[in-house]
Amino acid sequence: MGRPHVVVLTGAGISAESGISTFRDVDGLWQGHDVTKVASPEGWASDRSLVLEFYNQRRKQALAAKPNAGHQALAELESEFEVSIVTQNVDSLHEQAGSTRVLHLHGELHKSRSTADPSLVYDIEGWELAEGDLCEKGSQLRPHIVWFGEEVPAMEEAAAIAASADYFFVVGTSLVVYPAAGLVHAIPPDTVIFAVDPNLPEINSSVPVHAYEEPASSGVPRAIRTLQEIEANRRST
Repeated sequence: MGRPHVVVLTGAGISAESGISTFRDVDGLWQGHDVTKVASPEGWASDRSLVLEFYNQRRKQALAAKPNAGHQALAELESEFEVSIVTQNVDSLHEQAGSTRVLHLHGELHKSRSTADPSLVYDIEGWELAEGDLCEKGSQLRPHIVWFGEEVPAMEEAAAIAASADYFFVVGTSLVVYPAAGLVHAIPPDTVIFAVDPNLPEINSSVPVHAYEEPASSGVPRAIRTLQEIEANRRST
């Protein structure tokens, strides 16, 4: 019998504690620009240099951020459980903390991809992606990010991961951004759910939800202790 599978859906809240600002923090504006102007195919088509600068600044900020206790506790959980992280975040803080199975729903800030061939994805050295940075086919590179109005290509894989969960954590997300929020409906009906956020999301579940109305840095370690107690009781019966 294999180890229980813990699936964790994380959102902006866990990264905000590490100093990475969210769109909501700035009321959907970036230097006076609506974020849809700097994070959409239309924005890219109308002002490519502005979009590149927006992500350069986000990348610069992310490079200065460090994983917090929430990220670290999830990474350490791999010593006891199979752990899959499904994150709405584009930073690499989960990986930096040591998590080895991380699926990024909305892309990865530290990667670029070809505008001619989406299968061509490259690591970005440092924080800058500039006009004239080209893929091997000679096409301009764009941020490897799922923009507003674009499909979320990893959703099918994420749903399959959620469907195999024995335990499901919702951390730092309001569950209002779809399709990611729909993952809670993909888990088996008897899955034990944990929710951690200062503003707890509403979760309709046939089983009780273990809720921690606090930041991820303190709430995740507390939730994990409860998880360990539940699993110990299961194994002793």
